[in-house]
Order: sequence, then structure tokens, then C-alpha cells
Amino acid sequence: MKSLKHLNKYFWKYRWRLGLGFLFIILTNIFTVYGPQLINEAVNFLQQSVDSAQNAAEGEVVSIAKPESFLWLQQWFGLTFNLGDGDSVELSNLNWGSIATIVALLLGLIYIASYIIKGVFSFMTRQTIIIMSRLVEYDLKNEIFDHYQELDIAFYKRNNTGDLMNRISEDVSKVRMYIGPAVMYTLNLLVLIVMVVFVMAWINWELTLWALAPLPFMSIAIYKVSTIMNKRSENVQRQQSKLSTIVQETISGIRVLKAYTREDFRKETFAHECDDYKMKVLKQVKVDALFMPIIVLLVGLSTILTIYMGGLKVIDGSMQIGQVFQFVFYVNLLTWPFASVGWVTSLVQKAEASQTRINEFLSAVPDVKSDHGVSTEIKGDIAFKNVSFTYPESGIQALKNVSFKVVQGQTLAIIGRTGSGKSTIANLLCRLYDPISGEIQVDERDLKEHHLGALRTKIGYVPQDVFLFSDSIYNNISFGVDGVEQSVVVQAAKDADIHENILGFPQGYQTLLGERGINLSGGQKQRVSIARAIIKNPQILIFDDCLSAVDTETEEKILTSLKGIMSNKTTLIISHRVSSIKHADRIIVLDEGEIKEEGTHEALLQSNGIYADLYQKQLLEDRAA
Repeated sequence: MKSLKHLNKYFWKYRWRLGLGFLFIILTNIFTVYGPQLINEAVNFLQQSVDSAQNAAEGEVVSIAKPESFLWLQQWFGLTFNLGDGDSVELSNLNWGSIATIVALLLGLIYIASYIIKGVFSFMTRQTIIIMSRLVEYDLKNEIFDHYQELDIAFYKRNNTGDLMNRISEDVSKVRMYIGPAVMYTLNLLVLIVMVVFVMAWINWELTLWALAPLPFMSIAIYKVSTIMNKRSENVQRQQSKLSTIVQETISGIRVLKAYTREDFRKETFAHECDDYKMKVLKQVKVDALFMPIIVLLVGLSTILTIYMGGLKVIDGSMQIGQVFQFVFYVNLLTWPFASVGWVTSLVQKAEASQTRINEFLSAVPDVKSDHGVSTEIKGDIAFKNVSFTYPESGIQALKNVSFKVVQGQTLAIIGRTGSGKSTIANLLCRLYDPISGEIQVDERDLKEHHLGALRTKIGYVPQDVFLFSDSIYNNISFGVDGVEQSVVVQAAKDADIHENILGFPQGYQTLLGERGINLSGGQKQRVSIARAIIKNPQILIFDDCLSAVDTETEEKILTSLKGIMSNKTTLIISHRVSSIKHADRIIVLDEGEIKEEGTHEALLQSNGIYADLYQKQLLEDRAA
């Protein structure tokens, strides 16, 4: 139960709903316990009436005690029902049938009324406790989602998407079952047991022991069955997560799947996992099948004991037959609460396991944070001072003592072979990671001293791996700003050379994109991503190989239109193509995480080093094409 302590703050938050729900549970069970009392009164009155019928038929006037419910109504509300004001009613040959009918009818109406009132309070119980659980579910999902957004990139590289989705959906749903049904049935069980056992013991404590004797064994048996059910349910849940992951990856990678004609292989893989899922479900169903037979067996045993022992006491005159009927009803009332002990225990076990998984994420602290960062106007001066970085999840050293400086308005280009550490510089500047050693400064202030949100607001980042949301093109471009005018969106699209392409779609800017922008070409996705970055009007622009999917002519056109935007901003262009960076104010060449060369395009060509070699190779490739 330690993991579930995290939920106590929500119980306190909704304490009034919980308290009101508990009050409704008490009121519900008052009328629940009262119902069998009416059965007792009806059976006893009819028995006495039948026993007295012979004497009444001979002309005698026989007095029979009124049912207790009539006496209460008579005392509280003055209702006599034409049966006289005393504690008894007189029967004769003339009125026997009519009085018996009136009493039976009135007791039946009272019984129906009590259960209607019970139903109203039961409804109100669910309207308070179950709705409370839904509110907690809403709050918990929002808490998890907000925490997900606070965690850094390293966290997401350590955990797969399917698992993250499962914890915010399935795990939270299991926790809700504890907060709602488990709490409600536990409170109901406690209240009902106290009330019923008290009334039963008040009537006859010995028969109470006989009636309740099998019920604890039922709870133990259900607990054992529920424990097995819980384990098998977890196995089913894990297998279901596997199926969800396969489906998700298949849909996301459908292009690759079709390109390599691996549909049959994927189908066989999915069928194999489905068979495994089926077998685990069937094992769970076999255990589920034990649930009701155990309840029926032990409840039947309890009922038999009640009738047998109660019958003996009726014979010896220590009990009335109506009280035996009342006991049988009470045994059936306790059946589900006792059976629910195992079920509730299973719910708590599942919730505890799920909350433990949730707490693992909620307790995860992002490595990148700025609790006391300052929010100042950023000009855009950037300095890397002996920065080294090793990726924590892989142990690969990406940068080794990298140092450079860029002032506001300058354009710095970074080029190098694949894996040389180019994108790592962009990640560190956006504080997706923090360097292992060295210092990164923006406006002569350590990057860690800047407020993280304020810093990223002033950075326009176009990543190498373009991601577009399943939304309209308009909303994708305006994603980084609120309340932007359409003319600004259109201008950003023109600067990114995507405006004409957008107008070519039937719905223009309101065209809905598929998952990750699947209905756009690679170049179109890159240009929409560029428009999304520049519409923020940031002070620092980072283009991470974002023109790799466009041709040289389009690339030149985009760079020309961006010159005006970049004139007073600090710009980092990361690329493996020389054509993308040759107009930069300064170029640095990375190789194996170290700066090997630095200078202008012309100076680097004259040095006949790595840059010149890359230039000559790409020049030959362009001529061959």
C-alpha cells in the first residue's frame, strides 16, 4: 500500500465528496437492513392470522399484535390505517380476510418504498464516490502528462512509447478502480456488516454464528482465486502491450514495411503474438470460472445452515418463523460483500502494482532543469568553451573540448561527416542535454542560469528529424505562437518556399496532415518545419540539416529568402552539404567530435583539408547527377 499513498492528496482534495458518499452509504444500508425486517413482520403476521383464523371463524374476536412498522408509523405520523390506535388489531370472522389483505398490501408498499429510497441513496453514493474516482483519474492523467513534458530527452530514449502510453491509460484506469469501486465497496462492506451482524445478534446470537460460519471461508477462497486472477491478468496485460506496440510500429513504419515487402512476415509475427495472447486469456478465463461456483456453494451452505438451525429454534419456541426468513435475507445480503473482499483485494493489488509503475515515472527527475533561472531579453551571443559531451544512454562521446563563439547577427555553419557531433551541438544549445564538462554561454551567461522556457522561446529550431502533428498545415506552422494572424503564417510559408505547394492542396492551409505529415513529401515537411521556426521571430535560429530533402535550386531559393530574416539574428546552419553553408560568415568542420578546421568558405578551400575534400566530392556528385 506504500505506493498508493501518493493518492492521499486526491482523497483530501475531494474529501467532501468522499464524506458525503460515506453518509449515503450509511443511509443506503439502513434501508437495506430494514427490508428483511418487513419480511419478518409479514410472515409472522400472516402465520398468526392463519393460526387465529379457526377461532375467528367460530365467532370469537382474536387480538393480534400489529407489525412493528405499523406501530412506528402510528407513533411518528399518527397513521392507523383503520386498524385502531392500540398496539394490536382485533380479528373476527367478518374482517379477517380484509385486514390480512390490508396488512399484507401495506407491508408490501412499505417494502417497495424502502427499496426505492435505498436505490436513490445508492445512486447518490455512486454520484459522489464514483464521480470522485473519475475526477481523480482526470487529475492523475494530467499530472502524469505534465510530468512527461518536463522530463528530458534522455528519459524518452530509455523508455519506449508503448510503455509510456500504457502507464497513462491502463495503469491509471486500474488505479481508478481502487479509488472508486474498491473504496466504495470496502466502506459499504464495513457499514453493512456492522449493521447486519448487530441486528442478527440482537435477534439470536447463536443462529448468527451458524449463518456466518461459511462466509469467512468464502472470502479466503475468493482471495486465493483473485490472486491467481491478478497474476494472469498482468500476463494478459503485458501481452496486450506487445500487441499494441506491434500495431503502432506497423502503422508508423508502413512505408518501410511495404518497401521491403515484409507484410507477410509482420502478419506472422502478429499472429504468433495473438496466439500467445489467446492462450493467456483462456488461462485467465479458466480461473474466472471458479469465481461464481465458489460463491454459490458457500452461500448455499450458509443458507442451509440458517434454515436448519433456525427451524430447530422455531420448533423449540425460541424464535419466530419470520425471523428465520429475515436471517436468510441477511445471509444473502452479506454474500456479495464477503465475496467482494477477494475482488476488492485484487483491485487493490492491481492498483498498487500500477501506481508503483506510475510512481517510477513521477519520481523521475529531469537532468535538465532550471529551478531558479532568470528570464532576460536574449540578444543571441553564443559561446562554447571546452564543451565535451557523452550520451548517457549509449556511452558514445559526441563532443571533445569544442570551443567557438558567435555574436548576434552572425551565421555559423557546422559541417562534418555522419556521427561527427553536429546535431549534438544543436541539442546542447537548446538544452535538451547538459554538457559533461565545459560551459555554454548565451549573452555571456551560463546556459544553466537562463530560465529554460524563456531560453527555448527565443530559439527557432528546425530538427533533422522533422515532426509534424496530425493537424492542419496552418496550425502546424503557427504551433509555436498563440493568436497569430493569417498574414504572418502566409509570410512564413513564403519565406520557407512552401506557400505555392500549400495552395495546390484542395483545402489550402486547412489541409489536414496524416500522422507525422505522411501526406507531404520529405522536402515539403522540411519547409513547413522551417516556417514553424521562423514564425516565432526568435533571436537564435538553428537549422539542423533541414534542407537535405530539397534540390539545390530550392535550397538556394530558401536560403536567399531567409537572408533578410537572419540579418539581425544568430544563426547556426548544420549540414553535410557544402552548398547549404558556403555563404555563412564562418564555418567549422567537425570530425569525431572535435573541431578540425575553422574559417570562411574560401579560406577553407585554400587550406585543402577536410572541407575542401568534402567540397570536391560533392562537386563531382552534382556533375555526375
